[in-house]
Amino acid sequence: MENQVDVIDRVIKNAVKVMEDSKYQIYEILDSSRHEAINMCNELQEVMDQTAEICDKVDELERNYRLARLRLTDVSRDFVRYTEDDIKQAYEKATQLQLELMIYREKEGYLKTRRDDLQKRMRSVEGSIERAETIGSQMSVALEYLSGDLSQVTRILESAKNRQLLGLKIILAQEEERKRIAREIHDGPAQSLAHLVLRTEIVERMLLKQDFELVKNEIVDLKSQVRFGLEEIRKVIFNLRPMALDDLGLVPTLRKFIHDYEEKHRIKTSFEIRGLERRLKSEMEAAIYRLVQEAFTNAAKHGHPSHVTCELTYDENEVRLVIRDNGFGFKVEALETKSKEHMHFGVLGMKERVELLEGHMDIHSAENRGTRIVIQIPTNVEKREE
Repeated sequence: MENQVDVIDRVIKNAVKVMEDSKYQIYEILDSSRHEAINMCNELQEVMDQTAEICDKVDELERNYRLARLRLTDVSRDFVRYTEDDIKQAYEKATQLQLELMIYREKEGYLKTRRDDLQKRMRSVEGSIERAETIGSQMSVALEYLSGDLSQVTRILESAKNRQLLGLKIILAQEEERKRIAREIHDGPAQSLAHLVLRTEIVERMLLKQDFELVKNEIVDLKSQVRFGLEEIRKVIFNLRPMALDDLGLVPTLRKFIHDYEEKHRIKTSFEIRGLERRLKSEMEAAIYRLVQEAFTNAAKHGHPSHVTCELTYDENEVRLVIRDNGFGFKVEALETKSKEHMHFGVLGMKERVELLEGHMDIHSAENRGTRIVIQIPTNVEKREE
């Protein structure tokens, strides 16, 4: 066994060295991409400023050109009041303005094309940055996992394989959750705020032109955009930690989640409370909420049921959860193999969470027979071992 441990130790150290070198190369690529993104962002801002100036110049030239044409029409018709020099001057002015207008329209088209090209390149670079960040975070997780206490290798090799796999999955899940939150903020509130900035610039220009009717309409639209942005922020906050869980308790928060779940997935749901409802410890309520959330999410994602039910029972010394669905179901004995193949947290994560609460979880399922999950969590345990 000692020889095996030494061999594993050498393999792990070599793997760590290779991964560290690769990680630094990835970080260099990531740093270069970020620098390129900053330069492109500055260039894009400069192009957008130039585009705005050119657009204003085109508007001004169009107005002047219209006035020059009207002037040319007037002097061409009235030979009594205007001389041949007046007609010639009006014609030359109109021609000059027309030429300038053509030139500035050409510049406007070129700048808009350049702006669109820069925006497309920005999206491509952002995609590259995101992929590099994903690879870097996965390598960091792997390095953290490999660089642990190697004196425990023998015990790890002899322990249950599920727990080894689950430790890595938990770290990966944390990294993915951070990325998901960052992506939600970038795609939701951040985009809304950027859009609001552009719209306010439009309002500012309209005010300068004294087009108050359009300003009024634009402000009404801005209000709706602000409300939408606020709603996006509230969604992000709720996904992080439902405030209702601390303020109102477990049952009202579960009612809201199940109601929203039914509206989102178009799946009929029911929620039943048995026993005398009472407040539990904050961490226990949060754990139960996440268990229900995970079970319902798994049902919609893998089972495709038409009905999901949740039954919460308060007993004197425990809380009992029963979650049923009439979906496709699965072979329970194949659950461990399936979890390893797909590398997702899923039901194994639920079991680990229940065990941390010193509880017990049973899964009853069969193909085309639906799924029933029974969770029992004691409420009279003061100290829980990690």
